[in-house]
Amino acid sequence: MKTATYNDLVRDFVSMSDAMNRVLGSRPYDYARHGGSDSGAAAPAERTMRLPLDAYATDDAFMLTAYVPGVKAEDLEITFEGEELTVRGRFQPAPEEASFLKQELFHGAFERRLTFNVPVNADAIEATFENGVLTLRVPKAEAVKPKQIKVQAK
Repeated sequence: MKTATYNDLVRDFVSMSDAMNRVLGSRPYDYARHGGSDSGAAAPAERTMRLPLDAYATDDAFMLTAYVPGVKAEDLEITFEGEELTVRGRFQPAPEEASFLKQELFHGAFERRLTFNVPVNADAIEATFENGVLTLRVPKAEAVKPKQIKVQAK
């Protein structure tokens, strides 16, 4: 008796999901949205991937990190408007003459929007780019930074 592998289970689930979508008339499973490749479903220029990132807060700033290998720093577009920070760019398309055995890397546009629910100092936002890693430092406004209160003994 053959033991089912993880890939077999996923393939069976996706097949069942596709069948249910056909019966119910809904859209097919979105492979790219769920981390895979949807090769052939739409032209790469028509899709925009949601750029994954790490975010954490320090006492004086929010720190954001995203991996964007193969993207040039000058091809990244970072804007801050109102309370929303947006990072946009594009992963270069695969060579047209390539005959893939497996294609899992995303090619095409990416974007990530973040809304800050606390005041930040938009004029002091810093973006650094090194070895394919984008790091953004978004300083908190003075009004929301923690204040140290010294205790006076009498």
